[in-house]
Amino acid sequence: MTKDLEKRFNFKEVEEFYINLWEKHKTFQFKEEKDKKKFCIMMPPPNVTGSLHIGHALTFTLQDILVRFNKKLGLNVLWQPGVDHAGIATEIIVEQNLLKEKNLKKKEIGREKFLNEVWEWKKISGNKIIDQLKKLGTCVDWSMARFTLDEGLCESVNSVFVELYNKGLIYRDKKLINWDPVLETAVSDLEVKQKNIKGKLWFIKYKICKSEEYIIVATTRPETIFGDTGIAIHPKNNKYKKFIGKEAEVPFCKRSVPIFADSYADPEKGSGIVKITPAHDFNDFLLGKKHKLKFINIFDKNAKLNKNVPSEFQGKDRYEARKIILQSLKEKKLIVKDELNVMTIPVGDRTGTVIEPYLTEQWFVNSKELCREINASLKKKEISFVPPLWINTFKHWIKNIEPWCISRQIWWGHRIPVWYTNNGDVIVAKNLKEAEKKLKKINPDSKITHQDSDVLDTWFSSALWPFSTLGWPEKTQLFKKFYPTDVLVTGFDIIFFWVARMIMMGLQFTNSVPFKKIYIHPLVKDDKGEKMSKSKGNVIDPLELINLYGCDALRFTLTNLSTQGQDIKLSNKLVENSRNFITKLWNAARFSNFNKFSLSKNYSPNKNKLLINVWIIFRLYQTQEKVIKNLKNFKFNLISMDLYHFIWNDFCDLYIEFCKHYLTQQKNFEEISNTFSFVFKVILNLINPIIPFVTEKLSSDLNFSTQSLYDELIEIKKPKITKELSKGIKSFENLVDLLRKVRIELNKEKNPKSKLVVFSKIKVPWIEDNQNLIIKSFDIQEVLYSSRDEDMEKSGKSFIVAQVKFKLALELPIEVGNKENNKQIQFYKDEIIFFENKLNNINFVKKAPKKIIQEHKIKLENARRSLKLLSK
Repeated sequence: MTKDLEKRFNFKEVEEFYINLWEKHKTFQFKEEKDKKKFCIMMPPPNVTGSLHIGHALTFTLQDILVRFNKKLGLNVLWQPGVDHAGIATEIIVEQNLLKEKNLKKKEIGREKFLNEVWEWKKISGNKIIDQLKKLGTCVDWSMARFTLDEGLCESVNSVFVELYNKGLIYRDKKLINWDPVLETAVSDLEVKQKNIKGKLWFIKYKICKSEEYIIVATTRPETIFGDTGIAIHPKNNKYKKFIGKEAEVPFCKRSVPIFADSYADPEKGSGIVKITPAHDFNDFLLGKKHKLKFINIFDKNAKLNKNVPSEFQGKDRYEARKIILQSLKEKKLIVKDELNVMTIPVGDRTGTVIEPYLTEQWFVNSKELCREINASLKKKEISFVPPLWINTFKHWIKNIEPWCISRQIWWGHRIPVWYTNNGDVIVAKNLKEAEKKLKKINPDSKITHQDSDVLDTWFSSALWPFSTLGWPEKTQLFKKFYPTDVLVTGFDIIFFWVARMIMMGLQFTNSVPFKKIYIHPLVKDDKGEKMSKSKGNVIDPLELINLYGCDALRFTLTNLSTQGQDIKLSNKLVENSRNFITKLWNAARFSNFNKFSLSKNYSPNKNKLLINVWIIFRLYQTQEKVIKNLKNFKFNLISMDLYHFIWNDFCDLYIEFCKHYLTQQKNFEEISNTFSFVFKVILNLINPIIPFVTEKLSSDLNFSTQSLYDELIEIKKPKITKELSKGIKSFENLVDLLRKVRIELNKEKNPKSKLVVFSKIKVPWIEDNQNLIIKSFDIQEVLYSSRDEDMEKSGKSFIVAQVKFKLALELPIEVGNKENNKQIQFYKDEIIFFENKLNNINFVKKAPKKIIQEHKIKLENARRSLKLLSK
């Protein structure tokens, strides 16, 4: 028995109820079904420290839609969930808590105790992001969740490290890397933000050796003077090229550096002369290697000056040292001038400190070598992006790839599986036991003293995510069936950091690209199209939107705005509009409730007799076809638009109004009741992947489903209708659409004295069958037939449907322009010219298929007939 619906949809109450119900009944529990085709999608693992932001809301909504739809299409669906350990972010939080609660620093309690603190924190606070994802309505089986530091994934990581090391693809080297002096660790490019600031450019005199002449060098970082090992001048710099081949004295240092020619020195910038500090600038590092310069590191791990600088500057912070150096240069009269300089500086995303290019020994992956297989896959077109334009970005990154620094100087993470001995041996092994076995063979007299203190970059374990989560390196049933996965849904900002590396590792260890498609979703911006940031104060909190308008409204908005290749401009108003749509759906259910509609088990849509019922079933089938087609092409906005237009326009506006007319006769009740209920049931099922809460509630209360809509298959079959009936449905649909538009144009929503004139000598069947419906629905006095236009002198508007001319004639004279009429006349004139030119083109007639030529002839004849009718 159906329940009486409340006047309004209480989304807060419904969301809480269904989140608990789904969890209690294990609605989303994964079951491996061997007889079904598979669909697999990998969840980009959110950070264990994370909280739901608007980017998450979009990513997980789109994934959820794919999972729910493919489940409804009868596939065995695996959405593999999990959480990333987020090395640096987690360590910062736990260390802050430790300092706040126990007044201790991590170095004071040591590695082992600190890691115990981290694991305790994870037990208590590590599920925050999972709880928030549940509020988003995601159909995740969290019992399947993997953690990047769980036992199985640790084994996968160590296996991969050892194998890559044995192949020479992982190595240790001293190179320039991004260094955070607060965290005292190397950081990835993703953890470095570029910040525009107003700095200064100082012009400093360097004395030419064995001469009284000076050259002027411009710099934004005077403190790096101590690391200068060369000076570059452009070879075509006529003003200064006389100094090429000579040497210059470095201020404060009793050493000279070579002056050489290199096109890197831009004559238009600064003084046109560039000082080269190979150990503290990425471009200078390359020039240093090119010209075989010395590499002098002047900083320690906290960005304080070290023992490689004059004693009076040692131990000084870089900015403190800058002030002292500038003051001293001024006293020595070595500063010519300074000027304001707008520049970009690298800032640590976690600490806000300026990142220092730092020369240190780190572990690296030979990314270029690993990319050879990616290039081969690109040639075979095995890597597919949606939208396709992102393949160019991907190719550019792969082409210009640099060695990947994979070591981090922190404690929380996958500790690098390398052991050292008292005799200097380096043993790379999956674990200590294996390392000891290897050592016995290599040097039985040695003893292992310690393991490498560094941990791996978080992205290293994430790179293995598509196959490590399925049990690899073991050939598990999950791995055999669900790998490679079907689609990856992610943002463009991690195409290089995550997507490229997953492909690298997938090809290296499974001989397969990990996913058939890579869908790059849009970027969510504010309503003005500006990127969200805390500093701008324009960050939109998805949890606040859910609290204001409901989860369904937010999900529908994000889906509707997800146009391929375009950023999303999000506003509260758009979410409010989506809530209004959900209210429309709710009110349609109340209409059903009020009329006590129900669905008979024996109902068959093909037995309908009323044209409006045949029509709505036909439109429902068309909508379903479009939805499934757009789903396969990841056109999420078109899925929501098609459903929106069908539900709002066809079902709620037209069909419900038509039903009201037919319900005046009891003989029509059963067919209307069944058809309405059947269509509404399918509507709820089709739109459920986008708006799961309201659809679950309505489906349950209207007694459409005894189980969750998550398990409801999409199975409406194509209606059996004749060509003639199909033509009649289309004509009727067009007439209704045009009548609505014409009535608005005439500024008369309703006018009981208006008449619909049909210019035809014979009765038109599809008009006759629906004459009463047209009269009642549009408040028309009557439908008249006429053979001549002059028979109707009343003002009104003419239009054509299915080669039949109509006129909505009004009793009351009002001013109506012929603008629209003229537009239609011009349209048909243009059509005639177009098709005549085509058919008069000998080459076209010779080459075009007969079917196309026949279609053109029919269209030409129709255009001529329509023009004749409108011109009367």
